[in-house]
Amino acid sequence: MEHFSSLRLWQKKERQAERFLIEQGLKLLGRNFHCKHGEIDLIMKDRQTLVFVEVRYRNNSRHGSPAASVSPSKQNKIRKSAQIYLQRYVHRNSMEPRCRFDVISLQPGKTNWLPGAF
Repeated sequence: MEHFSSLRLWQKKERQAERFLIEQGLKLLGRNFHCKHGEIDLIMKDRQTLVFVEVRYRNNSRHGSPAASVSPSKQNKIRKSAQIYLQRYVHRNSMEPRCRFDVISLQPGKTNWLPGAF
């Protein structure tokens, strides 16, 4: 039961991040893209730029900010997952779009958006 409630909390936090980004003018293209390298939480479009978003939540700052938990290893997995996304969904004859990797850091009562975080 605990796993189910933590999954629901995580889904709620991802939706919170999604709403925040839409309010900032980004357009949602996809959620929870899975591949062999991992998962991308949100895929958005900011004008002509594809934005791959990692959502992080912590209920306190005892272990640092949520954004600080996006390790170099996690960044690599997200980059590789983005390459797979591009191979699957971007037309081969079109120019490769500009891409950006953002982090949304959530804590109770606080949303921090880090465009181009890595």
